[in-house]
Amino acid sequence: MGPHPAVAAIRLAVRRVLHDILDEHTTGTPDRTGTPGRTGRPDAPVRTPSPLVLVACSGGADSMALASALAFEAPRLGVRAGGVTVDHGLQTGSDTRAEEVALRLRGLGLDPVESVPVTVGREGGPEAAARDARYAALDAAADRHGAAAVLLGHTRDDQAETVLLGLARGSGIRSLSGMAAVSGAGRRYRRPFLGLDRQTARKACMVQSLPVWDDPHNADPAYTRSRLRHEGLPALEKALGKGVVEALARTAQLSRDDADALDAWAGQADAAVRDATGLLECAKLYALPPAVRRRVLRRAAIEAGSPAGSLFARHIEEVDRLITGWRGQGVINLPGKVVAQRQGGRLVIRRG
Repeated sequence: MGPHPAVAAIRLAVRRVLHDILDEHTTGTPDRTGTPGRTGRPDAPVRTPSPLVLVACSGGADSMALASALAFEAPRLGVRAGGVTVDHGLQTGSDTRAEEVALRLRGLGLDPVESVPVTVGREGGPEAAARDARYAALDAAADRHGAAAVLLGHTRDDQAETVLLGLARGSGIRSLSGMAAVSGAGRRYRRPFLGLDRQTARKACMVQSLPVWDDPHNADPAYTRSRLRHEGLPALEKALGKGVVEALARTAQLSRDDADALDAWAGQADAAVRDATGLLECAKLYALPPAVRRRVLRRAAIEAGSPAGSLFARHIEEVDRLITGWRGQGVINLPGKVVAQRQGGRLVIRRG
């Protein structure tokens, strides 16, 4: 008799991702330094050590299910598997809980396993600050251990929430594209569960008798995502019927395809709208389609030092009006102490 359907589903999702990682690792795909994974002879077979894949685990049902699937599948594919749990220090006893999660990961057979404490700042609000601290810790752990990838336990439900949050911010099609299945420098982060719902992950933990920890922050109405999860999405499903989560997840993928195409177009257009000194020419910007022009402006603002996570559609619209609605406006202040102003037919975006 085979495994429970929920367990089979999470294992299949992880197996597919591990196959992708192995393909990239063994076919000479350049690593993060741009060095192919081959020996000196052009006809020599690829000789690379077994890749290490880490799982980011909070101890919740999604990440514990992911850790269990990685522990099961990795040895069968010749992949080394480890785990990282991040202690955000936001709750009493969080250090003890993080050590308990680390013990559970070791009990699954993962090695290496780390519990990493972080200090959460305030920039961008509590949720954004915690996320920034977490990803910084995961990046550092992956670098320390030379990991080929880090698996994240985001599910289809998380994707639906992310799409709705982007819609509420009015941040454009890129926000509606949600989370990518593969992201980060060097394709570091992988999300195997984006096609699975949260209930499947929880069921997989239950039938495997895996202890899970439910973070009280996930039920705290002080947090926007928590309110959306427990009030917003249920209200939408009550009004529109079942299938809202699946529809939002499909929207994310379709939006991502469109956003990727527009980003590529903007990348090509960027050089064509600059003068010999590298400044943006307003007349050439004006001639671009609005969606492409706004992407060029956003790229320029980020390159000047504006944090991508704090740069919203309303900021780019203000800068865009220097091109499309020029009436002698003054300096536009952007996040990160970056300023944009129009000078002699050129758009200057720089640190203030």
